[in-house]
Amino acid sequence: MDVTSNLREFLENGEDWERRNTNIPGVAIIRLPSTKARSASLAIEVNPLDENGRPMKKKGVMIMSDEEVQAFQKIFENPKLGNLVEALEEILPEKKGQKKAGGVIEI
Repeated sequence: MDVTSNLREFLENGEDWERRNTNIPGVAIIRLPSTKARSASLAIEVNPLDENGRPMKKKGVMIMSDEEVQAFQKIFENPKLGNLVEALEEILPEKKGQKKAGGVIEI
């Protein structure tokens, strides 16, 4: 089956709010339930994985169109965003349970 067929099958036969992982790390497909205004649909959820393969956030970002992807790409490519993150990291306290990397042990 190709991607389109797999997505169509999931849309038609999946459960409401069911999440299926993809072969892209940190990317899943979620089946959104129908409402009075629209029929059931699918959304892409982007939630990067940590070094242990677990999602970094409780909820990821849901994307439903190429227009949204392009808008996020434009934001992430802006060098001012990196500067803002660096400034935030300087003033925010370290998160509880977060361990500093101890380096690599060469064997």
